[in-house]
Amino acid sequence: MGRSKGEIQMTFIWLWTDFLLWLLFALSIYAVIKIRQNDLLLQKWKIIFSQPLALSAFIVFSFYILIGLTDSLHFRFNNDTITYSVLDRVLLPALEADERTYSTPLNYEQFSKEYLDSGLRGRAHLNLVSAQISTPGENYSQIFSLSIQALIYSIFSIFLLVFFSKKILSINPNTKTNRVAFVTLFGVIFFCIWAILMMPNYHILGTDKAGIDVFYKAIKSVRTGMIFGLLTTILALPPAIVLGLMAGYFKGKTDDVIQYIYTTISAIPGILLIAALVLILQVYMDEHASDYASSLERSDLKLLLLCVILALTSWTGLCRLIRAETLKLSELEFVQAAKVFGVSNIKILFNHLMPNVMHLVLISIVLDFSGLVLIEAVLSYVGVGVDATTMSWGNMINAARLEISTDPVVWWPLASSFIFMFILVLSANLFADRVRQVFDPKGDTDA
Repeated sequence: MGRSKGEIQMTFIWLWTDFLLWLLFALSIYAVIKIRQNDLLLQKWKIIFSQPLALSAFIVFSFYILIGLTDSLHFRFNNDTITYSVLDRVLLPALEADERTYSTPLNYEQFSKEYLDSGLRGRAHLNLVSAQISTPGENYSQIFSLSIQALIYSIFSIFLLVFFSKKILSINPNTKTNRVAFVTLFGVIFFCIWAILMMPNYHILGTDKAGIDVFYKAIKSVRTGMIFGLLTTILALPPAIVLGLMAGYFKGKTDDVIQYIYTTISAIPGILLIAALVLILQVYMDEHASDYASSLERSDLKLLLLCVILALTSWTGLCRLIRAETLKLSELEFVQAAKVFGVSNIKILFNHLMPNVMHLVLISIVLDFSGLVLIEAVLSYVGVGVDATTMSWGNMINAARLEISTDPVVWWPLASSFIFMFILVLSANLFADRVRQVFDPKGDTDA
C-alpha cells in the first residue's frame, strides 16, 4: 500500500558526533560484559561501587550521559526543514516558547519594563505562563501545587523501583550504599518529573535577551560537554598508548625521538596552539561553506575537529606515565621470558605490556574528563571554541559576561551554566577519585 499524500515521514539524520557517541556507548556495554567475565576486574569494580559517594556520583554522571545520548538521535520531518533530536521533542514546550526578552526563573512576567499595548509602561505577561496568573501569590501557589504533584509522583516511582529491585533483582535496599543510591535516584526522578510538569507552564531558569528558554540551552549544552570530555579523551588514547609503550620497550633512539616529540608539544603553550589550529580551521571552513549541507552539519564537524585538535595536544601526559611504567615492566621476568621464546615485539607490546598499563589509562580517562569539560568553557569564552550556533556552557558564559555588569544584574544565564557544569564536573571527579584509589597499585583499596 502506498503512503497517503498528507502522511508525515521522519528521516533520521546521523551526524559524526552522534555516531561516535553511540559507538562509545556500545563499546562501554561490551566492556561491561568483558568485566563481568573477569573475576579480578569484577571484584575491583564492586569495591568501587561499594562506596556510597562513588555510586551516587556514578548515577548522576549516568544521567548526564543519558541526556547526551537522547540529544544524539537526530531526525527531520518531511514537511519541515528543522532538524530535531529526541531531547528536543521532550523539551518542546521550552523550545517553542516565544518570549520577547529577559525573564527571571519561574516568573510570570518579563524582567524589564516596556510600553504595553495599553500605552502604559510595565512588565509584559509571558506567553508561556497562564494568563490567569497575575499576582506573585497566584504564581507561588501554582509553583507549589506543581512541585507537590512532582513529589507525589516521585515517591510513588521510587517505591515501585525499590519493590522491583527487592523482589526481582534481590537487592537489599537497607544497606548504606543502596540507601544512598535510592536517595540519589529519587533526586534524579524528582528533577525529571518536576521539569516535565513545569516546562509547559514556566521558564524554569528564565529566558535570555532573545527570549530563549535558559533551561533548554543548559540541558542542550550537556551533549557538547559530554562530547568534549569523552571523545577528546578517547581520541588521545591511541597515540599516548602506542608511543608510550614503544618508548619504554624499545628504548634507545626510539625513546629519544618520542621524548623529543612530546617534549616539543608540551613546550608550546597549550591555549595558543589550540587557538592557532582552531583559527586555521575556521578560515578553511568559511572558505568552503558550500561543502556543508546545513549549518548543523557544519557546526558538528567543527565540534569534532576541535576534539581532534584537543586530543593532539593532550596525549603527552599519559604517554609519559605509560613510558615510565613500561620501562619498569620491560625488565620483569615475564617479558624477558617472552623474548627468549621468540615472541614478536608486537605481541609483547600489546599482549603482555599493554594489559599491565591499562590501570593508568583508566585513571587518566576519568581524571581528564572533567578538565576537558572545563577547557570547552574556557575556549568558548575566549572566542576559539565551538561554533556560535552550538549550544554549550562556554557559549552561555561568553554571552553572559556583559549581562553581569548590567543594573539590575541578569544573573540566571551564568548561574544556570555554572550549576549544570559544576554538577557534572563534581560527579566525574568524585567517581574518578574512587577509581584511582582502587586501580592505582599504590592506592588504598579499602578506603
